[in-house]
Amino acid sequence: MPGRIPRAAERAMVATALGAVEVAQAGHGRPVLALHGGMGGFDQGLILAEAVLADPSTFRVVAPSRPGYLGTPLAARGTAEAQADLYAAVLQRFGLGPAVVMAVSAGGPSALAFARRHPARCAGLVLVSACTGRLDVPARVKARLPLMRAAARVPGLLPLMGWLTARQPEKAARASILDAEACRRTLADPEAGPLMRALQESIFRRAAARLPGTANDVAVFARLPRDPSGPVGVPVLAIHGTGDRVVPFAHAQRLKAVDPSVELMAIAGGEHVCLFTHMDGVRARVAAFLGGLAAS
Repeated sequence: MPGRIPRAAERAMVATALGAVEVAQAGHGRPVLALHGGMGGFDQGLILAEAVLADPSTFRVVAPSRPGYLGTPLAARGTAEAQADLYAAVLQRFGLGPAVVMAVSAGGPSALAFARRHPARCAGLVLVSACTGRLDVPARVKARLPLMRAAARVPGLLPLMGWLTARQPEKAARASILDAEACRRTLADPEAGPLMRALQESIFRRAAARLPGTANDVAVFARLPRDPSGPVGVPVLAIHGTGDRVVPFAHAQRLKAVDPSVELMAIAGGEHVCLFTHMDGVRARVAAFLGGLAAS
């Protein structure tokens, strides 16, 4: 099996010209900036990289906690543009050249802003189930925020919820994978299964510290323009399920419409977690995309 990202990746608070950022790093090689989604943090950035890359140990994965998540203060850095500038400051702090940027879900707007504002630091962009414009978060998803805030105020409740999730992974996964057989198949996969379970369980670790960033994302995304603002300016691979109930497939379609150079991998019937349900296909397409970047 190819080298995987160690669970105990090097993590530190990093001082940049734009303030402190919590960053985890793992591996050696071509730099990859891994941007997590809602209720995320550096840990989910590492999971993203491990799921997308066939052999992540051959890359230098840089996974920041976006502002408002875990150890990174929100301060005045809530917009996609401010977060993009912060990523550039992180790469500058580490002396890294152009990085491949990989973003999932709510990491999409700041990834696009980074590519547009700092093209010299962006070798290419891989978007997975990513928000690319105005997003009205589904009511069923938005309703979880006050519930999580309330649970965070009850000592021991969130650890208990995490324990139950670990004991009943299929029950937790069925919220994201409607098809029962697809859910069982994904969780039984020797690579996709552990990664999806790790993602599910991570939400309940330090959950209160993931809420400010998530609430900020919901507010910011509701004010974005409906359509992306034009060509991205760097090579882009957009991977999106046509059955995504969280970030509709239209987000990928609209990006393709304003920038025909975007490569679109449409996963028929795929849901928001198509990265896990179709991981082998996603990895193969990403590997081909990265190979093209290296050859160009």
